Amino acid sequence: MKDICATNKLIFLAVLLVNISGCGTETVQSAQPTHVESDLGIKGAPDWVNKGSNILNSLDRRLFHGVGSASPQGDMALQKAIADDRARAEVARILSSYLDVVSNDYMASAKSGAAGDTNTGVSEEAVSRQIKNTTKINMAGTRIIGSWRDPASNTIWSLAELDMKYVKSTMAGVADMDADLKRHIETSSDNIFDHLTKEKK
Repeated sequence: MKDICATNKLIFLAVLLVNISGCGTETVQSAQPTHVESDLGIKGAPDWVNKGSNILNSLDRRLFHGVGSASPQGDMALQKAIADDRARAEVARILSSYLDVVSNDYMASAKSGAAGDTNTGVSEEAVSRQIKNTTKINMAGTRIIGSWRDPASNTIWSLAELDMKYVKSTMAGVADMDADLKRHIETSSDNIFDHLTKEKK
C-alpha cells in the first residue's frame, strides 16, 4: 500500500512539474518581441508589408520604417492599436540597433584619436547609456503612415516611420550628452546610415 501511495505521489509531482514548465514556456513565448520577417510574399499586400521593417533612403530623407501586425481581436479599433504599437516597437528595435553601430563607431574613433576626439579614456558603458537614453525621446517622433487589412486573414498591418532628421535634432538637444559624442553624431551619423542602407541592398 505504501508503494502505491509513493508511486501516486511521484506521478502527481511529475504531472505538476510538466504543467509548471508548460506554463513557464508559454509565458516566455508571449513575452517575445514582435519580429516581422522580410519578403513575406503576401499576395495583394503593399510592398512595405512584404519588405518588413528596415531603414531606407527616400527622396533625400533617411527613414526608419517599422512594420507590425495584429490578428483579429473581435474589436477593430483594438486590433489597429495593437498593430500600431508593434510597428512602433519595430522602429524602436531598428533605432536601437542603429545607435549601437553609431556608439561602436564613436568608441573606435575616440580610442584612435580620430575626428578630433580628445577623450581617449571615454567609458563604453557611459556612451552606450547616453545614446540609449535618447531612444525613448526619439520615439515621440514616430508616426503611423500606413495601414493595410489582409482580406484573407483579416490581419491588420501598420507602418511606422521615424525620420533621421528628427533623431539628430533630438540628440543635439540632449543637455547631458558628451560634447564629442554629439559632434560625432552630427558629422558621422548620416554616413553610417547610408553605409548600412547600401549593405542591405
